[in-house]
Amino acid sequence: MQSIQRAMTVANVLATGAVENGMSISELSKQCNLPLSTMHRLLQAMIKQGMVEQDHQTKLYRLGMIWLEYGLRVYDTVDYVSKVRPVLENLMREVQESVYLSKPSGTEAIVMERIDCENNPIRIYDQLGIRIPMHIGAANKAMLSAMPPIKVDEILTKLLPAEEIPLFKLELSEIQRKGFAVSHAERTEGTSSFAVAIKDGFGEVIGAISIGVVSFNLTESRTEFLIEHVIKAGRNISEKLAYHGKSVSY
Repeated sequence: MQSIQRAMTVANVLATGAVENGMSISELSKQCNLPLSTMHRLLQAMIKQGMVEQDHQTKLYRLGMIWLEYGLRVYDTVDYVSKVRPVLENLMREVQESVYLSKPSGTEAIVMERIDCENNPIRIYDQLGIRIPMHIGAANKAMLSAMPPIKVDEILTKLLPAEEIPLFKLELSEIQRKGFAVSHAERTEGTSSFAVAIKDGFGEVIGAISIGVVSFNLTESRTEFLIEHVIKAGRNISEKLAYHGKSVSY
């Protein structure tokens, strides 16, 4: 904990320092109230993580590019949600059901957003922030079906027995062919979900949108209606994020 606090102090001093080209180790040592030997070890560790850079000529230290990378990622996430939410709200109004936004995180997906339909008294309630294993549910399968095969293998080997993976990949291939995923009672009895993956301008899977419904009154025509609208919404979001489409195969 102490090392983290010290590293963040150094980063804050470098970020707020008035010296444009960087700061010397003695200046940092003084402003951070740390001995030179401690400051040297700390700076070397931060350099290895990309948190700090040293000019080889002047020997001055400045913030590393990793901070810019993290900042851009956060900004992109905020911008991404702001672009997605209006589409989700419109989808909810069109289908009169609860709609969701999920985001992949390693071997799990996180429910990032949920918009409920106030006109529908029967709703499926998934708590925001809940984590769901990537092999369960329509949203997660839609995301897996759109990911590069190497990444899919990396995820599935951590979630499924080896003998179950080939059959699961066949299911992903079918989802990829259709362009949407459907699940019935995979997490909650008596419920169904319809989902599509969404990609950013670099073709990377950044999430999935889904519609959650109760199954007892789900007709064939209603199913087709929900699939049509979730596909349209997913295409709308991907276009907003400047994705123009490349497929993968298994």
